[in-house]
Amino acid sequence: MSARSSADATLALLWERIRKQGDMPGFTKAVHAILGAMRGEDEHEFSMPQAVLSDPVLTQKVLRLANSSMYAAFGQRINTVSKAILVLGTEAIGHLALGLKLIEELSKASDQSSLAHVEMEKAVLAGMVAQQVAASAASPDPEEAVVCSMLHTLGRMMITFYMPERWALLRDQGGAGREDQAALAVLGLSLEQVGRAAAEHWGLPNNLIEGMRRIEPAEPAANLSHADWLAAVSTMSSQCADSLWHDDAAGAETVRRLVDSFAPMLGVAPDHIMVAIERAKASAANDLSIAPLAKPAEKRAQALATKRMRAEGNKILLSGVADMREVLGSANPGQMLTMALETVYQGLSFSRAVAFLRNRRENTYAAKMGFGDGVKELIASMTFDDAYEPNVFHASLGSDRVIFIENARDPKFAAKLPAWWKASLADARAFVILPLCTNGQPAGFIYGDWDESFPAIQLSQTEFALLNDLRTLVVKSVERRQKMEVVATGAAKAG
Repeated sequence: MSARSSADATLALLWERIRKQGDMPGFTKAVHAILGAMRGEDEHEFSMPQAVLSDPVLTQKVLRLANSSMYAAFGQRINTVSKAILVLGTEAIGHLALGLKLIEELSKASDQSSLAHVEMEKAVLAGMVAQQVAASAASPDPEEAVVCSMLHTLGRMMITFYMPERWALLRDQGGAGREDQAALAVLGLSLEQVGRAAAEHWGLPNNLIEGMRRIEPAEPAANLSHADWLAAVSTMSSQCADSLWHDDAAGAETVRRLVDSFAPMLGVAPDHIMVAIERAKASAANDLSIAPLAKPAEKRAQALATKRMRAEGNKILLSGVADMREVLGSANPGQMLTMALETVYQGLSFSRAVAFLRNRRENTYAAKMGFGDGVKELIASMTFDDAYEPNVFHASLGSDRVIFIENARDPKFAAKLPAWWKASLADARAFVILPLCTNGQPAGFIYGDWDESFPAIQLSQTEFALLNDLRTLVVKSVERRQKMEVVATGAAKAG
């Protein structure tokens, strides 16, 4: 059989299997809606907000990315797809939506094949690398680079998912990682040509298809067309992703060589590209699921350990609340506060827990007691004015609500953190504030935080409820003491 006949037979079989397995139905439909909106065809039918909003998952992903550090220069919160289009442009949002939709649909499809899942994870990682590198290069449309980089290995994804028996032949004849060398003999065309055929099958625009090309590092950036620059970014990003995915020393060395060879072509200094790749690698370690880079076994073990810890911690919170309820009639406010502080410190596995009390005569809040490493030395310095300031502590005290801060290091949140916290507790990654208000007035609060050693955390409704029970018991103790003092003062005056 001639190479042409073999290629035609391969593609015919691929289209047949795509038809049988659904052609990634959500993606195909979204592609036509998004591309139609980008081209402005018949605005009644092809509205970009409508194309995105018809998919709730896609809507949230687009908004999350539009508000990410990649677009921090715009300096404004984007809450709607319509505003995202105004700020970033229809084309940018279209490319964002295309890339995100491709990830979503490929992730669904890859559940059926671990080989396909591996190739799709590498494609996602390539997109992350391209995003960071394009941002470093001040590319006018970094999303275009992201989509081209994810599509760069589309041929590998299509064959591993739809034609796994052909992939096994490619691996047998070419060897792992060198499957493309056997593609012409086995398939009649290269894996790049398979990917291009699939992209044309879906009707993707020519600029994206041209950006999918494999290109060798040669010309400096000044001599490149935009299409060639995109092809260079996607070639380097996909090759870097293949090496990064393994998370080993050999892969790291390959990445460095790739960066050195492509840097002149991309017009970005090698060190800047390496910084961009490290940022992408850090994101991928959290977002990927089965790559060695994602350390899945470690994550599963950590998740199980955290789950057990949280279950045990909730038992401690329950027991502590029960103990406090039992002694409410006999313990003084200081004893109740100590019990509450110890309970939350142990129950939530805080790195530090500190109780602050308000001194009305001096118009201050001051730390009075605490648990955790280094707290004893910090207590004397943790005093601040009780006059209102627009920060998270006064917000909690003013609203009488428990406040949980998941990421205290978010640059956007820095203005909400007071100077005294930054001077003494800034190494915390997350923290909780439990306000203590009596008769509508703040009397103090309990503070607890976690450092980097504790896994990322979200408090459950059960934990919030127990924290509210605990602070209510402390407040009742204080109000009980205040009533007793009023009665005693009245009796003394009567006497």
